[in-house]
Amino acid sequence: MSDPTRFSMRDVVSGASVALLMIPQSVAYGELAGLPPHVGLYAGALPPIAAAFFASSPYLQTGPGAPTALLTLGALVPLAATGTPEYIGLAALLALVVGVTRLLVGVLKAGGIAFLLSQPVMMAFTTGAAALILASQLPGALGVADLPAGGVLPRAAWALTHPGTWEGTSLALAAGTLLLVLGARKVNPLVPGVLLAAVGGIVYSMAAGYAGPVVGDVTHGLPAISLALPWRALPSLLVPGMVIALVGFAEATSIARTFAAEDRSPWDPNREFIGQGLANVASAVSGGFPVGGSFGRSTVARLSGARTRWSGAVTGVLGLAFLPFAWILAPLPRAVLAAVVIAAVAQLVKVRPLLRLWNQSRPQAMVAYTTIALAFLLAPRIDEAVMVGIVLSLSVHAGR
Repeated sequence: MSDPTRFSMRDVVSGASVALLMIPQSVAYGELAGLPPHVGLYAGALPPIAAAFFASSPYLQTGPGAPTALLTLGALVPLAATGTPEYIGLAALLALVVGVTRLLVGVLKAGGIAFLLSQPVMMAFTTGAAALILASQLPGALGVADLPAGGVLPRAAWALTHPGTWEGTSLALAAGTLLLVLGARKVNPLVPGVLLAAVGGIVYSMAAGYAGPVVGDVTHGLPAISLALPWRALPSLLVPGMVIALVGFAEATSIARTFAAEDRSPWDPNREFIGQGLANVASAVSGGFPVGGSFGRSTVARLSGARTRWSGAVTGVLGLAFLPFAWILAPLPRAVLAAVVIAAVAQLVKVRPLLRLWNQSRPQAMVAYTTIALAFLLAPRIDEAVMVGIVLSLSVHAGR
């Protein structure tokens, strides 16, 4: 295994490959979190650079992710209207809470806490979050413009059962995007299906005069570094921020441990906590939102030849270089973004492992089923469902 501190030219190729995937995903995940497109792009620029200084895994790619975006939405919706300046400020403050929490865990060498999160709870959280994300993106993929008031699941059900409200062009764009992204993934994970879908959507929108919902004006230019945050809301964000800090780190843990085992190389969770903490602090001061490790982008980094942790820094530098040109995303149809998110999270729904859990351990199965049921009932406040699941899991262990 190469020295993780020694820069390799293969990292440039790897970082560029990931950046091609990350830029459109950052916009999609930012919108999933209820934020304007440029905020998603900010979260994919400085954070990967900051994470590289302490990263333990040479493959782990840091930036916006779908489950973390949903957790962010759930934490902020009770406090402000999505997309407003107040909401954007709260998202940055939440990233700071997540960052400081992870930094403290890493500095205190308490990284082992990541292994205490119950597997059934994490399985239920991942599946529940993925199902809710799929439901939230369904109306956009179908081109349904006017939805009744209600929760994520009822609105998705309404959209599905009212085909008269579907918009043909949006549906075709979403279906084409899904086929392209999933097909490219099967051919070779290095084929930039997401980028091709985004470029294709922009070209079609401009050439055909697409009249459906598009991204619209995108703030472009480098982010301003500032700590002018809505500090008065800090008490309301402490618990959600700590939940995101620990639960969101579980994906990064899984990625890094898996690749380290395959390479038979050491991995340090304390350093990774510090790296992920610095990434969130960087996201906060640059106007982003909470970030974490991405399994899809980390896999691309590994397959494209990443040799050191600086591959992630290259991704961030290219993301930063793209910001002055972000205006080119304006014609991108939102149906394409919805399909990009659907393609990314569909593989996270793990129904069979949840069903098998009943034969393996009924108490743990009940913990998982309760967690996922609460995730649906409390949506989008799935952080509260996770907290209940953790308490139940600890109670089962204490009973044993």
